Amino acid sequence: MNDSYPLEDGLSSDKGSKGTSAQVCIIGGGLAGLTSAIHLAKQNIDVILVEKHRYPRHKVCGEYISNEVLTYLEFLGIEIFKHKAKKISRFRLTHQNGASIEQKLPLGGFGISRYAIDELLAEKALELGVEIRFQEAKSIAFKNEKFEVYTQDGPIQADFVIAAHGKRAVLDKTLDRNFISTKTPWIGIKAHYKSDNFDANLVELHNFLGGYCGLSMVENGHINLCYLVHQKEFKTYNSITEFNEKALTINPYLREFLRDSNPTFEKHIGIAQIFFQNKPTVEQHILFAGDAAGLIHPLCGNGMAMAIHSAKLLSEEIETYYSSTGYSRENVEKNYAQKWEKTFRKRLTYGKFIQKILLNQQLSSNLIKLVSKSPMLLRQIIKQTHGKPIHVD
Repeated sequence: MNDSYPLEDGLSSDKGSKGTSAQVCIIGGGLAGLTSAIHLAKQNIDVILVEKHRYPRHKVCGEYISNEVLTYLEFLGIEIFKHKAKKISRFRLTHQNGASIEQKLPLGGFGISRYAIDELLAEKALELGVEIRFQEAKSIAFKNEKFEVYTQDGPIQADFVIAAHGKRAVLDKTLDRNFISTKTPWIGIKAHYKSDNFDANLVELHNFLGGYCGLSMVENGHINLCYLVHQKEFKTYNSITEFNEKALTINPYLREFLRDSNPTFEKHIGIAQIFFQNKPTVEQHILFAGDAAGLIHPLCGNGMAMAIHSAKLLSEEIETYYSSTGYSRENVEKNYAQKWEKTFRKRLTYGKFIQKILLNQQLSSNLIKLVSKSPMLLRQIIKQTHGKPIHVD
C-alpha cells in the first residue's frame, strides 16, 4: 500500500505510485527533506519522499526564520508572506533578574509555524511531481552503487539517499550512528498562546534557571512559546503546567506573558534527548541534512534556516552529478561535507559557547550588562549565529 497524499479535503496526489525506484529517495518530510525534494524536482530529478507522519502537524520548534533564506524560498516558488508569515525586525534578550536589552536584527526574519510551512512545502513538492509516501523507513542498504530503502511495503531503489529525518529517529539506531547511544539532558517544550499584548515584530529570548525560552508570533497571530530546559531542573516539578507556573515565571517577562495570555493547544508538546554534539554529514554513502546532520542550539533561533540552507547545498551537489560528465558520487559526498562544514560549523561552535553563558546565571547577567553598554556587541553575536543571505544563481 502506497498512501496518496491528502493535505486537505479535495487535494491529493493524482499520480499514484511511480513504482519502486527513483533517482533520489528522501527520508523525512520536514524542512530539509521537503526543500530538497522541491529543489531536485525543479531540475527534473525523480524523487520519492518517505515520511512517517501525515501533514499538517505541530512540532517542537522555535518557528522563527532569518531572512537569509528568502531569496532561495522565492527560487523554489514559495512566497512566504502571501501565506501570512509575520515579519520580525527586532530581538529582545532578558534575564530572570529583570535585566533586558532590545536590538534591531541585522537581516530581520519572519515567524511561521511548522504546521503551516511544512504543509506549504509539501503542496509545492506535490505540484512538481514528487511522490510522498506515508511510511517509515526501516533500514537502508547500499550495494552495487545503488541504495535500497526498506519500508513496510518493500524496498525503494535509488541512486542517492538523503536522510532528513530530524533530531533523533529509529533509523539512527539501525545505522548505528555514533551519537545515538549517548544520553543527553535536554528537553524541549512548546505550545502556542494567544495574547493582545505581544509585539508581532519581536523575537524574544528569556533566561530562567536551567534553560531559556523563545517567544515569537506566527502566521495566525498566535505566539509560539518554545523552551529548552535541563532535565535536572525540569524533573523537580510534577508537570509542565507546574514548571511553567513556578520556574518560567521567575523571569518577570515570562511571568507577565503567561499572566496576559492563554494557551491555544490542548496540551504542550515536548521532545527529550536533544543532541547538540557533532554528527557526520555523510555516512555509509547516505547524505544527511537538517537536524539529522547537526542541530544548532535553540538560543541561536535559526535552526529552520539552517535546515533549508543545508538542503540547498546538498541538492546542488546532486544536481551537478546528473548534469555534469565525470562528477562522481565521491565528488558529491566530499564537496557536500566540506560545504556544510564551511557554512555551519562556525555558528554551531559559537552557539555552544553562548549557550554555556546563558545557562550560567552570573555570566548571563554579566553578558546582558555588557551588551547594554555596547549594543554593537549584541549585533555581532546575532550575526555570528546567523548566515548571510543565500545566493541563488
